[in-house]
Amino acid sequence: MSHNTIEINRAMDRFDGHHSVWLFGYGSLIYKADFPYLERRPASIAGWTRRFWQGSHDHRGTPEAPGRVATIVPAAGAICHGMAYLVTPEEFTHLDHREKNGYLRLAIDIRFDGGGTEEGLVYIARHDNAAYLGEAPELEIARHIARAQGPSGPNAEYLLRLAQALRDMGHVDEHVFAIEDYLAGLDDGGLPRPA
Repeated sequence: MSHNTIEINRAMDRFDGHHSVWLFGYGSLIYKADFPYLERRPASIAGWTRRFWQGSHDHRGTPEAPGRVATIVPAAGAICHGMAYLVTPEEFTHLDHREKNGYLRLAIDIRFDGGGTEEGLVYIARHDNAAYLGEAPELEIARHIARAQGPSGPNAEYLLRLAQALRDMGHVDEHVFAIEDYLAGLDDGGLPRPA
């Protein structure tokens, strides 16, 4: 599948005719909503876990040196915490462009922290997209992130802001926090800091 998923996502008609749709964010959408929304609520999805296995050629890296950003992968018994936004369908033009580097819309049940569940959407980067970098040890991911930078800024900023947002929400993500710990011991070139 191509890097650019805009046309595939525009063909998804599951929520056609809806006046508003819940969108679940698990990466930068937790702390950075660059679109108007009607409501914002802490939420989670079941059966998925966050992983830094997706390449970013357009935001936190370049085509020649992609960064690593979050996607979600199926995991029995897992709960992925994030933020849900109630948006009008018009916002998907912007969101499809923002998430065009390999992410596809998926209908999913969103559970709100205060109670209740709604069907909504999440963008996921599956293993069969051209930007997928795949599984790697967390130290290797940290080294990759330390070196990457793109039009939206340093890759490390993305990771650190996500880790802090999860802490602020009171949630632990062992994968994210392990990468953060390794990153703290590296310089910007991905090498161990001198003692």
